[in-house]
Amino acid sequence: MKSPGGSIFPYYYKGGEIHCLKYGSHYSDTEKLFELMKQEEEFILHTNRRLKIWVDFYKTTITEQVLQQFIAHITNLHARIDKLSIVGLTRFNMRKIGAGKAIWVISLKMPKANPLALSR
Repeated sequence: MKSPGGSIFPYYYKGGEIHCLKYGSHYSDTEKLFELMKQEEEFILHTNRRLKIWVDFYKTTITEQVLQQFIAHITNLHARIDKLSIVGLTRFNMRKIGAGKAIWVISLKMPKANPLALSR
């Protein structure tokens, strides 16, 4: 089975499984990115289990609007997230926020009642 973003689901890796959210290569096309987030959210909520989620933002421009939408997206999924990893944040896609600051911004803006394991 494939998720809306085209990832094989479940994806088995080193004796476990992860769900890959391919939010990369959207450049500045926020409309397409937000639609994909909505589709992935529906897909994950219907899995009825907790997942290790890996999010790839390679070559997607992270603006304040994208960051806010992503935080809302992850907050909606908190009951289905066992562990969250975010990859692909580089100086290329973090120009408007500041490279290296995104993870801190995300963790500070996440609701305190929903602790998630954030890793790079």
